[in-house]
Amino acid sequence: MEFLRLVSINVGKPHDLRLGSRDFRTGIDKRPSADSVLIGHAGLDGDAILDTEHHGGPDQAVYVYGAEDYRWWSQELGQDLRPGTFGDNLTVAGFPDDLNAGDRLLIGDVILEATAPRIPCSTLAAQMQDSNFGLRFRRAERPGVYFRVLNEGAVATGEPVTFIENPEPSVSMREMFRLWFEVQPSPDVIARILDAPVAERVRERFRQKLADTAASP
Repeated sequence: MEFLRLVSINVGKPHDLRLGSRDFRTGIDKRPSADSVLIGHAGLDGDAILDTEHHGGPDQAVYVYGAEDYRWWSQELGQDLRPGTFGDNLTVAGFPDDLNAGDRLLIGDVILEATAPRIPCSTLAAQMQDSNFGLRFRRAERPGVYFRVLNEGAVATGEPVTFIENPEPSVSMREMFRLWFEVQPSPDVIARILDAPVAERVRERFRQKLADTAASP
């Protein structure tokens, strides 16, 4: 069991972005809240999630990013990045550099369970105003983690965060992140992912990879 700290709670409002010829209506640019925020099974109270095909839902209700990863990116990009820049709802100091599916965070009454890594998308590239940022994000292997909410409650900046490791065999976020981009992962590896408490979008992705592998000559 490890104790971490919640350094920022970030909530997004609908806004417009443009990159090249593409326009985006999104809630990715989340801003730190000075007030306590209620976290429910659908996510943070008042937070905008517009691309519901790829984000949000009960298995990916809360996105967490590490304060140390933001410091790394600030040095890498040569500019200060505030919490919420990548669309994270919670920014946590001391956040582990990798988690397993089923690992949990406790913040007051709130219990979160890790389900999936964040996969870079065109909206993130638009947020960073860099069409190549998705590839850069992928190579950095600092994806942050989506969580489902097992117990609801209000959280406040500065609260301690307790990390509890999943005692059952599982699969790590970094491994899933790498395998997401592989064309034909090993069926044994896919089976291990499907046995873990991963998000439904992850499950669908790897079921399809398994079907594609079985159909290959």
